[in-house]
Amino acid sequence: MLGRPWADVGRSRELLELRETIIACRMCPRMVELREKVAREKRRAFMDWTYWGRPVPGFGDPKAQLVIIGLAPAAHGGNRTGRVFTGDPSAAFLMKCLHEAGFANQPISESRDDGLRLRNAYMTAAVRCVPPENRPTSQEVRECAPYLWRELYILQPRALLALGRLAFDAAMAYLGRSYTIRKREATFRHGAFYPFPRGAPTLFVSYHPSPRNTQTGLLTRESFQDILSRIGLWLEKER
Repeated sequence: MLGRPWADVGRSRELLELRETIIACRMCPRMVELREKVAREKRRAFMDWTYWGRPVPGFGDPKAQLVIIGLAPAAHGGNRTGRVFTGDPSAAFLMKCLHEAGFANQPISESRDDGLRLRNAYMTAAVRCVPPENRPTSQEVRECAPYLWRELYILQPRALLALGRLAFDAAMAYLGRSYTIRKREATFRHGAFYPFPRGAPTLFVSYHPSPRNTQTGLLTRESFQDILSRIGLWLEKER
């Protein structure tokens, strides 16, 4: 136990170094052009904002046992606020549920200085810039993958929650690379979970909390809360 505080300090330092690397990234011309265009032109409701307009790093508890993986920043959400799952309808849905499940200190995520703290959880994304039409190319996903791999290597979580198919694929790519988990060992299915062998984190799967999914009832708060409850019980059991 005496060594744990030093390990936590080292983990936080590595995450800060990775954050600076991510923020400086300009590898994908298509997404660089869009994120900066959106930041210049803005949305009427946010004209008084200084948009972030850069790649969005992960956010949360550096000691987190749970890592939540999304798709990419929203044009007027993370691309505006500079924090993943912040300032858009997906963030509103997700944060209410995380708060109710005990993974967040408050039910809102609106800006980088709103006081949000995650508890035993860390939020990140498969892609760090807003993609045109919310559809990154396979090459753009590959360019971003090492950032997610590095985050997960630093955090060493015991559970992953993939929000949507692209996040699921990104999680499986990491698990295949780091733990030789094969693609056929898991399929994308809302509510599924996979306790892999070989020390790999358990993968939980959900639809993405996008308005298209939540407003149509494909993803309900009840079904998402059920997943979070199962994650909480799993982490408690595995202590």
